[in-house]
Amino acid sequence: MAKFLYVAKNYDGETKTGEMVAKDERSLAQQLKSDGFLVTSVKEIEGEDDGEIKVNFMDRFSSVSLSDKMMFARNLSVMTSSGLTIAKAIKNLSIQTQNKKFSQILSAIHEDIREGKNLSDSMARFPGVFSELFVNMVKIGEIGGNLEETLQIVATQLEKEHSLRSKVRGAMIYPSVILVAMTGVAFLMLTYILPQITGVFKDMEVELPKSTQFVVNLSEFLSAHSLLSLGIIVSAVAAGKIFFSTLAGKKALSFSVLKIPGIKSMVIKVNCARFSRIYSSLLKSGVSSIDALKIVSNTLSNYYYKKALNESVKQIQKGVDLSEVIGKNKDIFPVLVSQMIEVGEQTGETEAVLIKMAEFYENQVDQATKNISSIIEPVLMIVMGVGVGFFAVSMLQPMYGLMENIK
Repeated sequence: MAKFLYVAKNYDGETKTGEMVAKDERSLAQQLKSDGFLVTSVKEIEGEDDGEIKVNFMDRFSSVSLSDKMMFARNLSVMTSSGLTIAKAIKNLSIQTQNKKFSQILSAIHEDIREGKNLSDSMARFPGVFSELFVNMVKIGEIGGNLEETLQIVATQLEKEHSLRSKVRGAMIYPSVILVAMTGVAFLMLTYILPQITGVFKDMEVELPKSTQFVVNLSEFLSAHSLLSLGIIVSAVAAGKIFFSTLAGKKALSFSVLKIPGIKSMVIKVNCARFSRIYSSLLKSGVSSIDALKIVSNTLSNYYYKKALNESVKQIQKGVDLSEVIGKNKDIFPVLVSQMIEVGEQTGETEAVLIKMAEFYENQVDQATKNISSIIEPVLMIVMGVGVGFFAVSMLQPMYGLMENIK
């Protein structure tokens, strides 16, 4: 058995692109013919073992920014449409990029292409850099003969993805910096400044309030075991990162963010925007709806969105409409999503409807990030005020008690 990438059309002119495992090209053509499709082009996918591309272990740790990949897709499309060969274009881009890691990867891809490999197969060797979405769209562009157009779609998709991430990260930078600064200041005060004050309380020989005793005990522990405390903090962060990379951790994190008020709305809008944009891009490139949903499910990070889309693949294969499947997941997909998809299915304009829905949710995310920025500042001020107030009261309360006893 072998795996093939095919392009086929039915009698209504509808194009279908996807991957299929078959004995040979003739068997694949017969299987598609029974579904009402005629094969227009077919290509065996090489460099795979049991359906999986062999990847070097160290290549999985490659890291390239989204903006670098975005510029790569855009520039490669322009160069190839201008008449340059893929090999020459990749070589030029490997020289031009300022990211040394990316330059090395592009040089490796250039060597693969010179040896006769396809661009998509070579890119698939670097899953840490080129996502499944990126590789599959390039592969479809190669087999369909419209690589330049497909790369333009990829570049547009990456631009929207970059814009969406930038807005969300931008909204979180301010509170993150404040929280880190607060934690650092609190640690310094408890380990270096407060121990000089606690000596006064010992000389008083009075019973300290519980809040003061708590602060004093915490200060004594941190000052006596400062390195241990830092080690515990670093270990906790590392353990948390490892845990959230596991399936159980991903499920826990995905469940948590979908239950926290305020954050839940942002998560839903971001995932709906990404789903609509990516799914539309894949359909526009000629990918079948089932293959497109599989790719989208691997692209989204939230476990419950992955689960819902994987379930939708099974239901669609049974003849159920996507809008009906999405409508059953009202906790993560708003009613608007299923209604818009249903309109697209009825009118045959699913791609256009999805683009409009993506733009709608992207605008919603933009507005939500602005609201977060305006709300988070007073909330942080209140948190800081409560923290400073608790510390001040804990330190001053014993002194006031002592003064009253003197009187």
